[in-house]
Amino acid sequence: MVKIAFGRFDDSFSVTSLKAYLAEFIATLLFIFAGVGSAIAYNELTSDAALDPTGLVAVALAHAFALFVGVSIAANISGGHLNPAVTLGLAVGGNITLLTGFFYWIAQLLGSIVACLLLNFITSKSIPTHGLASGVNPVGGVVFEIIATFGLVYTVYATAVDPKKGSLGTIAPIAIGFIVGANILAAGPFSGGSMNPARSFGPAVVSGNYVDIWIYWVGPLIGGALAGLVYGGAFICPHHPIPT
Repeated sequence: MVKIAFGRFDDSFSVTSLKAYLAEFIATLLFIFAGVGSAIAYNELTSDAALDPTGLVAVALAHAFALFVGVSIAANISGGHLNPAVTLGLAVGGNITLLTGFFYWIAQLLGSIVACLLLNFITSKSIPTHGLASGVNPVGGVVFEIIATFGLVYTVYATAVDPKKGSLGTIAPIAIGFIVGANILAAGPFSGGSMNPARSFGPAVVSGNYVDIWIYWVGPLIGGALAGLVYGGAFICPHHPIPT
């Protein structure tokens, strides 16, 4: 069965935990800086033209590469979440306590805000925020984010968390980056393809634009929790090896 634990304050404030929070802050900052920075760069090069297929591919690749690196540099310290939805999904599967996960959230959100503040200071450009495309209603946006985030967190479980992963764990950061890039290509023209409340929250805070921000919390958190329930409950806990 899926196991959820609240945790203890002494564990959440241990030296190891504090190092993990710092690692999440730094890795999330670097990821958001590259991801949001790529969107700002596109707007600069095209004089704020509408996002075209080439620009979408470029932004998706920037997020995929940056997440691959971010997960890699934090994996040995914090697990390389960089995303409140991933943290929630792992908490639902009993892989991190709720209390420690809460402090992961704080580190991730602060990393995103600082990254956007730096971009705003360096470029003097407005920070682009996530929003729904014309013709996409809020329910459709939430569903897009649920499905995309489910795919992300499911990939995290399959390649990084599952104790049966074996040598597959060595390519976990690549797989995680690839699924994010692929989902941005699929969802970007409709919901923005956030899959990450921190990715949407930082730009919203710095720009002061909170329109539809709830979508980028509700959708990813539901998708992440569902992935934790499905993979953690169906494929990890009751697993029995296939007879040879």
